Amino acid sequence: MTALSLETVKMSKKFGKLTALDGIDLKVNEGEVFGYIGPNGAGKTTTIRVLLGILKASEGSAKVFGMDAWKDAVEIHKRIAYVPGDVTLWPNLTGGEVIDLFVSLRGSHDKARRERLLKDFDLDPTKKCRTYSKGNRQKVALVAAFASEADLYLLDEPSSGLDPLMEQVFQEYVLELKREGKGIFLSSHIMSEVEKLCDRISIIREGKIVETGTLSEMRHLTRITMNIETETPVEGLASVTGVHGITPRQNGLSFQVDSAKVSDVVSYIAQYGVKKLESTPPTLEDLFMRHYNANGGV
Repeated sequence: MTALSLETVKMSKKFGKLTALDGIDLKVNEGEVFGYIGPNGAGKTTTIRVLLGILKASEGSAKVFGMDAWKDAVEIHKRIAYVPGDVTLWPNLTGGEVIDLFVSLRGSHDKARRERLLKDFDLDPTKKCRTYSKGNRQKVALVAAFASEADLYLLDEPSSGLDPLMEQVFQEYVLELKREGKGIFLSSHIMSEVEKLCDRISIIREGKIVETGTLSEMRHLTRITMNIETETPVEGLASVTGVHGITPRQNGLSFQVDSAKVSDVVSYIAQYGVKKLESTPPTLEDLFMRHYNANGGV
């Protein structure tokens, strides 16, 4: 049985009359990259702060490595690394000094790994932190986290401010950690990043989890886009169960099909002599927007 890196059960957090988190159930396994997505204000950062022991859950439980996230925060912090989306550093220290400080707090220091990270992230560790751009401040936090010997990485919008090349470097290190059996909890706005890295995903909306699963499982709940060209015009397609949003195209049609009805729809259009058929599965962004637009969200 795979060991759990973290688990929350019916976890809620209230600030006065405001319910920021409402009955959150999460499980992250060792060796798993778990994606946590939602717009600003949905509760992503509040969740991470409860897991870090910065905030105490109002109801339910939050456990990391089987320990209580609030009561055992000191012990838990010895085994986790955290990267926020907006990094604030000591202005008079150099980037290298900040990295060494954070790494030394865990009592481990792999100098070769540190140097490789600095090179790959193209970071000059001799500059004062006050001279760094947002992207470079983010690199300092990432190098410090990835150079540490941790068992769980809590990453809250970690690639914020990185250019596309550095985003690729970040993704490669996350996958390296996964191969090493580490648990990674990734909160991100970058859908392509989550889609590429994550084994499972939870979508949070207004403090509640609205869906959890692998991308493949979640795709079964939505629609596939089809583009077709046929020898004779397709008639009556709008009346076929599972077909939506038919749009004429040059030499054909474009439409969406419920995943469960794909076989029926393909059989129906086959009688018109299919010359070309392209099907595109929904992206994570499609799934995300479906949840929010369908419920009057963003």
